[in-house]
Amino acid sequence: MSLNRQFWSKSARSVLLGAMSLILAVGFSPLRAAEELAEPQLIIQDISNRLMDILENERERLKADPAYVHQLAKEVLLPHVDFAKVSSLVLGKSWRGATNRQKSEFSEQFQRLLVRTYSTAFHEFIGDWEIRYLPVRKNKTGDKVLVRTQVLRSGGKPVDVIYRMHLKDGSWMAYDVQIEGFSLVTNYRGSFAKEIRQAGMDGLIKKITELNDKRVKKIAMKSEIS
Repeated sequence: MSLNRQFWSKSARSVLLGAMSLILAVGFSPLRAAEELAEPQLIIQDISNRLMDILENERERLKADPAYVHQLAKEVLLPHVDFAKVSSLVLGKSWRGATNRQKSEFSEQFQRLLVRTYSTAFHEFIGDWEIRYLPVRKNKTGDKVLVRTQVLRSGGKPVDVIYRMHLKDGSWMAYDVQIEGFSLVTNYRGSFAKEIRQAGMDGLIKKITELNDKRVKKIAMKSEIS
């Protein structure tokens, strides 16, 4: 299996694109009144409103400018994701054994990997959806929550989506999304663990970096052509 296929497995890509599509979908659907939503739910609502505004007013630029799409994914979504925690979860015990340099480099490259996946999703899965918010589940200390939602669309079964979030420096940050039982963290953990066994932590970082750099070149070429 090629590295690109390994890191972009069908299930992992589906989770990421599904998460993006579901965030986008909120903007197309009726929501419960803002005062009825818990703070973590309001964060998802705020993201969806920003994306909806962009989609309505800048659709042509989104189609023509891949670099701009990539920029938007970073500006709108990343501030609400705790990449340090995501990185530690996807690497598991390998994270605990990594040096500070390796942790920093992996987090940077993994973030780039996810951003380019999210930016791809700006062009996909946009349609008529409705979002149903289910009661938020908190842990005993109240610093972790499960934001549970169901995505409804005509003619299809409800899709269960769970956002895992925690309080970090006073803000609610996402660290995993689960769609119909498929977790972003779990999907990448398997691929990365296999690569670490074969090439070590530095080998994993190098190969993700190479994939990211190739994608950057493709985006630059498309922008020049446009």
